[in-house]
Amino acid sequence: MKYVELGKTGMNVSVISFGGIPIQRNDMENTKLVVDVLEAKGVNYIDTAKAYSVSEAYLGNALKGRRDKFFLASKSMARDYEGMKKDIDDTLEKMQTEYVDLYQCHNVPVGDFEKIFAENGAYKALLEAKEAGKIRHIGFTCHHVEDMQHVIENYADKFETVMYPFNIVEDQGTEQLRKFKELGYGTIAMKPFAGGNLDDPDLALRYIAEADVIDIALAGMADPKEAEQDAGVAEHLVPLNEEELAKCDAIRKELGTQFCRRCGYCMPCTMGILIPNAFLFRNYVLRYNMLEWASQRYKSVCTVPASQCVECGVCETRCPYHLPIREMMKDTARIFGY
Repeated sequence: MKYVELGKTGMNVSVISFGGIPIQRNDMENTKLVVDVLEAKGVNYIDTAKAYSVSEAYLGNALKGRRDKFFLASKSMARDYEGMKKDIDDTLEKMQTEYVDLYQCHNVPVGDFEKIFAENGAYKALLEAKEAGKIRHIGFTCHHVEDMQHVIENYADKFETVMYPFNIVEDQGTEQLRKFKELGYGTIAMKPFAGGNLDDPDLALRYIAEADVIDIALAGMADPKEAEQDAGVAEHLVPLNEEELAKCDAIRKELGTQFCRRCGYCMPCTMGILIPNAFLFRNYVLRYNMLEWASQRYKSVCTVPASQCVECGVCETRCPYHLPIREMMKDTARIFGY
């Protein structure tokens, strides 16, 4: 495993690290098996969040007796003092630890920074927790270039790390990430596989490493096999050749920007539609022409079909990528016939 200092935090972390979103689909025993692989492969950084339902609790259970082998990061959507204070304590309880190495303000758009830095904002709670030894470093995560630029211009001295989507088809934050590195920030890539839209982990992770603006990439590892596969890429992070670079260009042109990253922020749907799942099966048809296979799984998994969308638009207000979900729902219903 290759390691790098995360900005100026002093944390020497694995360049390919663990993202905790998929743990929500696991049980405690399988989570333990995943962490077994992380330990064996030398992956020493684990990221999760309050928003990832059972992820903190499952990981806390899996880390019993080996907390000292990992750097732990979590994050909260709270913007006020009391909410952040409560979330930090809840994280420590669920993860069964006395401290978290990095605690982050989660998914912060431009308009929320003022709330975080208000007199009784979340940042006050973060500072108190840091002074008390409950957290060691403070970071933030976001989904848009303007969010990062806002921090650079207004709050550059307040955080130590930034987490941002970065992958073969999403490199629009390169300039800002480079600036953050100049400022001494640790830079963390989320969505390295573009929400499951990139099916070559080796190519995807090596692309991120070669971009030279990211310290570590968080790969969502749902089972031991995925953990073995993704962690193994770090053992041969060789530069991309011309053929591979051409493949990256082809993927970029094919996917464009209007695709679901399966982050789940759009949920729950008013009508009970499993939006990310519906778009996953839609994508199998559009990208791989697997209509029969996708139709069978769409029917079995998406018990409320896309045709039941009432176009309320609530999901679109939650989507950090501003996707036209209602139009994509219509297209999904057209593809599968209901």
